[in-house]
Amino acid sequence: MTRVAFIGLGVMGFPMAGHLKTAGHDVTVYNRNPARAAAWTSKHGGASAARPADAARDADAVFVCVGRDDDVRQVTSGPDGCLPAMKPGAVLVDHTTTSATLARELHAAAKARGIGFVDAPVSGGQAGAESGQLTVMCGGDEADHAAIAPVVAAYARMCRLLGPAGAGQLAKMVNQICIAGLVQGLSEGLAFAQASGLDGEAVIEVISKGAAQSWQMENRHKTMLQDRFDFGFAVEWMRKDLGIALDEARRNGAQLPVTALVDQFYADVETMGGRRWDTSSLIARLKP
Repeated sequence: MTRVAFIGLGVMGFPMAGHLKTAGHDVTVYNRNPARAAAWTSKHGGASAARPADAARDADAVFVCVGRDDDVRQVTSGPDGCLPAMKPGAVLVDHTTTSATLARELHAAAKARGIGFVDAPVSGGQAGAESGQLTVMCGGDEADHAAIAPVVAAYARMCRLLGPAGAGQLAKMVNQICIAGLVQGLSEGLAFAQASGLDGEAVIEVISKGAAQSWQMENRHKTMLQDRFDFGFAVEWMRKDLGIALDEARRNGAQLPVTALVDQFYADVETMGGRRWDTSSLIARLKP
């Protein structure tokens, strides 16, 4: 058993923290909305804290899963942040998708206090969080990763160290870049099939057995054909992630023409009222 704190109980953090409790760890949670923390303790037991600092005190590992860079800064380094309250030797793990710059900042701030840090964004969505089958991309020092990997195993099918601080966030950018292009291609293919008078379901049944197969095709084609877009990662969060990737590309010189174009397509979806639709809603802008 490890004493852990989990900060941020959104659609991802709530089940992830639950898996930690089920695995036998001593879990204290914090959420900006206290009602969400109360719902978690009602379901899983454990304890809740009024401030990130209170949750983190005496914890061996502190996990953060919030929204944006500024949210991470607030709960880690703000007036009530967890970082000043953490004991030496503990490890701070950030599951939020953020900039690599922030990851490096937090690594330096943690090391100055004798605390470990791992940037550890996840892939697998809400379904992966609930089933405990997330993929975790990590950046940081080997010793810190080795310390937290057995704990993260409560909700991850893979937790791999990819390099120094920031490497996890860079890998998550690669993940989102790849997904953006795949979803746009699938959207165009399905829209083309419908415009051609083909049975979309039948076409997918055939081509999914060949080189065109993808997770997006297998898991999203049915709802895309039905114009149902409430089954996954929201457009507003995808745009946040793509913005991070595009900013990084401007720094490192990588060329991301398709990613930039798909980001603008998602902006079109937002103007259609689809800010909270899932990312497969790209197909909506292609329909008459």
